Amino acid sequence: MPTRIAFVGNYLPRQCGIATFTSDLCAALTVEYGEGRLFAIPVNDPESSYQYPEQVRLELEQEDLASYERAAEFLNFNGNDLVCLQHEYGIYGGVAGRHVLALLRKLKMPVVTTLHTVLRDPNPDQRSVLEEIARLSDRLIVMSEQAAQFLRDVYSVSGGKIDIIAHGVPDFQFMDPNYFKDRFGTEGKSVLLTFGLLSPNKGIENVIRALPAILAKHPNVVYIVSGVTHPHIRRRDGERYREDLQALAVQLGVSSNLILVNRFVSAEELVEHVGAADIYITPYRQEAQIVSGTLAIALGAGKAIISTPYWHAKELLADKRGVLVPFENPGAIAEAVLQLLGNDAERHAMRKRAYLHSRETIWPKTARKYMASFQRARFERTLQPKAARKDDTAAGAVDFLPALNSDHMSRLTDGTGILQHAIFSVPNSAEGYTTDDNARALIVSTLMEASRGDLDEQFNLSHSTRYLAFLWLAFNTKTGRFRNFLGYDRRWLEDVGSDDSHGRALWSLGTVLGTSRDSGLRGAAGRLFEAAVPATLDFTSPRAWAFCILGMQAYLDWFPGDRAIQRMRNTLADRLLDIYERSHSSSWRWFEKSLSYSNARLSQALILAGWRSDNQRMVEAGIDSLKWLIAEQHRDDQEMFVPIGSNGFFIEGNEKARFDQQPVEACATVAACLEVYRLTEEEYWLEEAQRTFRWFLGNNDLRVPLYDAITGGCKDGLHPDRINENQGAESTLSFLMALLEMQTARVANAEELKLEMSSSS
Repeated sequence: MPTRIAFVGNYLPRQCGIATFTSDLCAALTVEYGEGRLFAIPVNDPESSYQYPEQVRLELEQEDLASYERAAEFLNFNGNDLVCLQHEYGIYGGVAGRHVLALLRKLKMPVVTTLHTVLRDPNPDQRSVLEEIARLSDRLIVMSEQAAQFLRDVYSVSGGKIDIIAHGVPDFQFMDPNYFKDRFGTEGKSVLLTFGLLSPNKGIENVIRALPAILAKHPNVVYIVSGVTHPHIRRRDGERYREDLQALAVQLGVSSNLILVNRFVSAEELVEHVGAADIYITPYRQEAQIVSGTLAIALGAGKAIISTPYWHAKELLADKRGVLVPFENPGAIAEAVLQLLGNDAERHAMRKRAYLHSRETIWPKTARKYMASFQRARFERTLQPKAARKDDTAAGAVDFLPALNSDHMSRLTDGTGILQHAIFSVPNSAEGYTTDDNARALIVSTLMEASRGDLDEQFNLSHSTRYLAFLWLAFNTKTGRFRNFLGYDRRWLEDVGSDDSHGRALWSLGTVLGTSRDSGLRGAAGRLFEAAVPATLDFTSPRAWAFCILGMQAYLDWFPGDRAIQRMRNTLADRLLDIYERSHSSSWRWFEKSLSYSNARLSQALILAGWRSDNQRMVEAGIDSLKWLIAEQHRDDQEMFVPIGSNGFFIEGNEKARFDQQPVEACATVAACLEVYRLTEEEYWLEEAQRTFRWFLGNNDLRVPLYDAITGGCKDGLHPDRINENQGAESTLSFLMALLEMQTARVANAEELKLEMSSSS
């Protein structure tokens, strides 16, 4: 379920139907799902400003194209899960409202668009704008079957992309109109009502022309027209239309039976206005109205309704839920009114049918339907990600290795160790530290020390010392285990950390012992390694076994004759091989019945242990599992790395989660592939490592680089609709570890090539 939803469109107190609809929908969603979940970005018409409520975070200026682009940047920047666009011709700037496309094209999150108008005969500009909106939207919501039909037939929109959700209505009680009539001084009278913004296309004059025939038989009838003149009409013509209606009523001698309420009706007043009506009338002059909010509201209140046969009315008033009369026909209106006023049983039966039909459209149910559409849009985005435009990415420049930049790693490091999280590129001190990340940081700083391309040895030693000191602080001598989570106030949040965190700590200590040239670091790491290694045989996590194997083997590269560590490494490797033999099948060649996190480390550890212990079956099983994993992590239609998503992972027999994609998976796969390449010298493994590394640089589902060359940080992952802009320790260290592995492989290749050339000469 989306946690942050932005609604783009008009909003109260702007006086228009879209503003009322958007405000009502937001209010209903707030009641159902909480107010912290959504906000609004309204459109201001020219030379207007409004005192918006606090739900409004930003405003669009109708004819200012730059404001649409700024809004897109704001939405992307603030980590919104979804945008719900309210579309109507005339509220957005540019030809046929084209300015809104500038916003939609830049958005990274799913977009669900409510179409308030779908034209059967659009002009070329209207067609092109709506077709582009349909293309850029993940889902389209319309309020009638007719609108959905037009989308399919006129605009070639797939039916699977369309949700039909009727216009929401208040949850009215089914009440006697007489209860409200005293509010208008109409006690004892029969009330006809039309409400909404006044404009000449509403056809109100045809009801006024019908009044003489109605009053001849029912002199106690009064016709209430409630609503202000449409702002666009008022700006152009002033109150001419309202004055013409008044003049017509005087001319026909019915002015005492006409009440013009010149006020924008609030939600509270609406209950009274609609409640007082015996008959509701929508006398619109044209059929091309795909939705009428006022008609839906009258139906929801259980009113007897007379309407001209515009598209929405024909659909909504079917099955005797109302009476349809021809366009521009006052006589037919009079006849219909007289029929209903003269037959109470027919009128009340019509009211009941209307009321019962509308129960599925009350705002709480409408809000739930909208949320279901939002969830569907987000889910579909996980199955078919929407790539950024290539000209907005660095995805084309991915066949190079960036220079090593440890600036962000240093930024995250303080006097205690490396902080685990960041807000964008700013360290988030409130989240504290973990042994997991300080172990990763120790591995990276040690590999940087050993890297031939890195000359700042004192810098790396300083960092390594800090991370190693953190591991000493984390180790609990009473339990023989590492703690994992440390608050910023240096208080441990647990007595015993996870098996995985202990395994990573041991891996980092082994890396120091096997790689560092500094005797002080190696001495301190060796002492802690000896204290931490006994607990490893009690672990039950396969990933903890793998991390321990990697650390033990790094240690054995320094002390190959330590038979005790050899035995422990072999014991853990035997466990990995055992679960693989029991779990794998011809279609599922893996250690467990699911793929979750740091998957390739299991294969890497088994291959490495098998190679060093001369156990061919371990090597075969490790390579077999890694090949299968790589195949599962390829995008079907491209040679692209797609790691197993953390939002559900991949359980045998179930659908594979595509998101969220994490840098730690790419790092593990790069390392495992290069491990096999070093052992076998098969080019396939180097190519797979290169393909996986390019994921960091933009060759991914969103065509957006995760590595930030300016800060030296790595963003925290890919969502279906956008990148996670935070640059935390795990992500940054995963990138640096993978980069160091790739640089080492490139150096080794260059030296091998130089040696071959020297031998041939």
